[in-house]
Amino acid sequence: MSNAPLPSIAELVDLQSSLTAVWHQSEPVATGEGLLRLLSENHLRNFSLWHEEDIARRDDLPAERIKQAKRAIDRFNQQRNNFIEDMDKLLIPALMPFNPDSPQHSETPGMILDRLSILALKEYHMQEETLREDASEEHREKCSAKLRIIVEQRNDLARALETLIAELRAGRRRIKVYYQFKMYNDPSLNPELYRAAKAGA
Repeated sequence: MSNAPLPSIAELVDLQSSLTAVWHQSEPVATGEGLLRLLSENHLRNFSLWHEEDIARRDDLPAERIKQAKRAIDRFNQQRNNFIEDMDKLLIPALMPFNPDSPQHSETPGMILDRLSILALKEYHMQEETLREDASEEHREKCSAKLRIIVEQRNDLARALETLIAELRAGRRRIKVYYQFKMYNDPSLNPELYRAAKAGA
């Protein structure tokens, strides 16, 4: 796996954009192999999170639907973090010659790809706001200004990831994966869950 060719950052960023557009028109499905599949799975969780977060903020829905949205948010967020770690498990052996003397970088490539995923969603939805016929011209202009910043931020972050990967390959940087150990979804670690289970036993 460490010798397998990796897609370029431009390919990965373009994939996030294209999936965002396609998934707004058809049933979202993650496809591909290797890193492309892991990236798609991570992006699918962010895509699902985005829309469940919108639902959770509505005031006109029954309490049960809001509860379902919040449960889905927890589930998707856990899966999203799992796929970040899976991307890093694939990338780190492929990129990093071990050099214990090189400075440690705090953010992993998987974390940056996850941030790029969220920015792809922001870009798509902000673009939608610039085209809204039922909104004022002032609203569309403000959203256009925000869209330019999002695009700039996404481009800057993609370049930063390219730089990090070059430094990892050259042995000038090293990274570690510190697993997230999400506690709120684990019945053995969340006091509210294990106390409730004990009380019901």
